[in-house]
Amino acid sequence: MQELPIPVPDVEAAARPCDGGQAKNLARPCLLLAEVPAHGYELLERPQPLGFDLGDPASVYKTLRWLENDGHVTFEWELLTRGPARRVYAITNDGHEMLQAWNLTLAKNREILGMILGRVTSPSVGPEPAPVAEHAIASTMRRGGSV
Repeated sequence: MQELPIPVPDVEAAARPCDGGQAKNLARPCLLLAEVPAHGYELLERPQPLGFDLGDPASVYKTLRWLENDGHVTFEWELLTRGPARRVYAITNDGHEMLQAWNLTLAKNREILGMILGRVTSPSVGPEPAPVAEHAIASTMRRGGSV
């Protein structure tokens, strides 16, 4: 019977900080949160006090176009005395319904994240996992292999 290799923990990966970042698709509910009609640049700045950066303007405008195509926002051209006209976006009834759906989804995700964070910060949750090498050896021995 072929011996299974014993996995070696990736020490470098364990030493790196988490690179989870923000979920990019949260741009949609953030843009739908606009209480009053606004142009794209205003919409880009509004979530910043909440600690959320929507990223570069190009991705924001791309998301606004998706929302527009899906019927969640509409726009009207604002004619300026100086400079080019700009789009002013407003949320539609469908957009309000989508925002309510996001509200339910985000509430559920908050609950799940709370459980995960509770387990991470809890001093002792369940039995302590065996080190990787011991687990691999035990698994190999249960299948009739030799060490």
